[in-house]
Amino acid sequence: MPESLLRPLPPMDSEPMRAWVEALERIAPLLRERLEAIRVIEASFGRTYESDGHLLQRTIVTYRPWTTDLLRASWNELFVFLNEKKALRCPHCGAMGAFTPPRRFNLMFKTFMGPVEEESALIYLRPETAQGIFVNFLNVLTSARRKLPFGIAQIGKAFRNEITPGQFLFRVREFEQMEIEYFVPPGEDERWFEHWVEERFRWYLRLGFRAENLRRREQSPEELAHYSKRTVDIEYRFPMGWGEIEGIANRTDYDLRAHSKSDPRNEHSTDDLTYFDPGKSSHITPYVIEPSAGVDRIFLALLCDAYHEETVRGEKRVVLRLHRDLAPVKVAVFPLLRNRSELVELAQRIAADLRRVVPGRVVYDDTASIGRLYRRQDEIGTPYCVTVDVQSLSDEQVTIRDRDTMEQVRLPIARLGDYFAEQFRREASLVG
Repeated sequence: MPESLLRPLPPMDSEPMRAWVEALERIAPLLRERLEAIRVIEASFGRTYESDGHLLQRTIVTYRPWTTDLLRASWNELFVFLNEKKALRCPHCGAMGAFTPPRRFNLMFKTFMGPVEEESALIYLRPETAQGIFVNFLNVLTSARRKLPFGIAQIGKAFRNEITPGQFLFRVREFEQMEIEYFVPPGEDERWFEHWVEERFRWYLRLGFRAENLRRREQSPEELAHYSKRTVDIEYRFPMGWGEIEGIANRTDYDLRAHSKSDPRNEHSTDDLTYFDPGKSSHITPYVIEPSAGVDRIFLALLCDAYHEETVRGEKRVVLRLHRDLAPVKVAVFPLLRNRSELVELAQRIAADLRRVVPGRVVYDDTASIGRLYRRQDEIGTPYCVTVDVQSLSDEQVTIRDRDTMEQVRLPIARLGDYFAEQFRREASLVG
């Protein structure tokens, strides 16, 4: 907590305190009922007040939460007044009366459905994908006939009207979000929360992230969202510092209750979003564990983590050490000499054969010298390069070059299919 928030309140007869009293007196009609309740409470402790002004002073010191919602209703007007009277202190630097005039912020994008711009056509672009899962909970439950625990995963666009977008792809206004809403019985939420924190962290390690660039950080109570019981962020060490790429939250039963007709705040729902527990022969509201990740941020982190520069024989080599399942090109095939038609024909035939075996893109390229071709593939993260040389015409063998080690081996052309089938075998892949 900032040190300035720990400072004692101004004296009762100080100018800032008198300004607060005057501000509250402006909304006194709204406060009247609440003040009477406070007066009764104070009287029970033997404390009485000669005037409402003295009671207001006591309210400011002791009952500040009681006045919060009333202050919000007239806050813009009161803010300007209190700032001019130097009765507002900056929580960070402690300066009095240093705020700019309040302005309205909206972190959601709004537009209109249909060609007519009228209040009834006003809609907002979704700031997250999760709520669509919650409102369709019963549809999935009845159609898939699942038992707890079970999860619903979704990926799609989300939109947030960020105040300060920047840092390349890290903070943008339109982004791709992927989320899992994992529904668990009440009382088992902590166990499943810990499970998903560990599982999601291991997932990033399997993608090839270096462990020293990842960390788990539990949010403090002050950081937690209103719906969250616990939240752990998985953070990556970007060049600009540590930043969140995924959050795992224990949302309890907040969302399903909020969308249920049993919640008095929800006048539109026609369903109770509950689950019938056959073991208890009763309906329960499941708890939700939510891993939520930004695809754009993960992509940026992958590029940062895979990018390497090194010196090879006096020249700079740039290489993208992506996991082979993530590499956009899996194998590149080159002829050593592009002016030898027999080498070109053989290399093209090998590339065509490998496309039937390798689970991903295989490219053929003869548009530069062999050294430059290697460097091009290093820069886009291609794990393997195959070179067809003059000797290949006689011994029917080719050279395979490994991206990371730069080691080269000679293999018979007839064995290439088996070799790459082994390198990209499903059991060793991210989806195996």
